[in-house]
Amino acid sequence: MSDVLGPADGRKPLFGAERRKRILELLKASGTLSLRELAEAVQSSEVTVRRDVRALEADGLLERHHGGASLPGELSSREPTFVQKTLVATAEKAAIADLAAALVEDGDAIVIGPGTTAHALAQRLTGHGELAVVTNSLLVAQTLADSPRIEVVMTGGTLRGSIQALVGSAAEHALSELRARRAFISGNGLTAERGLSTPNVQVAGIDRALAAAAEEVVVLADHTKIGVDAMVQTVPTERIDHLVTGEEASPEELHELSTRGVRIHVART
Repeated sequence: MSDVLGPADGRKPLFGAERRKRILELLKASGTLSLRELAEAVQSSEVTVRRDVRALEADGLLERHHGGASLPGELSSREPTFVQKTLVATAEKAAIADLAAALVEDGDAIVIGPGTTAHALAQRLTGHGELAVVTNSLLVAQTLADSPRIEVVMTGGTLRGSIQALVGSAAEHALSELRARRAFISGNGLTAERGLSTPNVQVAGIDRALAAAAEEVVVLADHTKIGVDAMVQTVPTERIDHLVTGEEASPEELHELSTRGVRIHVART
């Protein structure tokens, strides 16, 4: 009966077929997830989930990656919402935000894009002095709004509710007239071959504008995004100066990124 989840928390046990169905639902909602995250979500052991993942891969229902899994075909047009993203790699994103905050100095002018990790970064900058932050993220702006020594400049544009950010030609035009020291941006996937990518054309346009507004580009990406390729390229690898990621990220992909000139910063959790 090792294929049955025991009701340790009082909930009804999940049998193998039901658990595998739940795994597919989680991947559909969140993209790529680690074995640990899947195990926690279905209240089972990593050994059991690894066996489920192998079975689902044999049926062609998912693809296995270094320490995790995703639905087949990483060139996805599906964009997870901000709420869905908050459920993925929470501790790792916090550690990434801590490390990224060390790249910000008092007196800097920086750009911060949308996303859960970028929002976590903003939360760590509230105590900075004489900081100018350009952002298209409503959540970043709201987080920094009460910091008296931080000037927040928001782009115009059209609200994209799923990511709580402004996009479109007005936002891109506003960024074209600005120049900052560093841009802190995220995305849905990052590979050495193709760089940063996202499923949505509008989001890709604003991400390119965010990167173009800064002297250096810092990518914030937890391990579930490393080695993943979404439909639309945003920032090519040669334009990325720094990557801040977690210790579960694929060593092979990080090595290849490093050989292409990206400075790698690994956050420990």
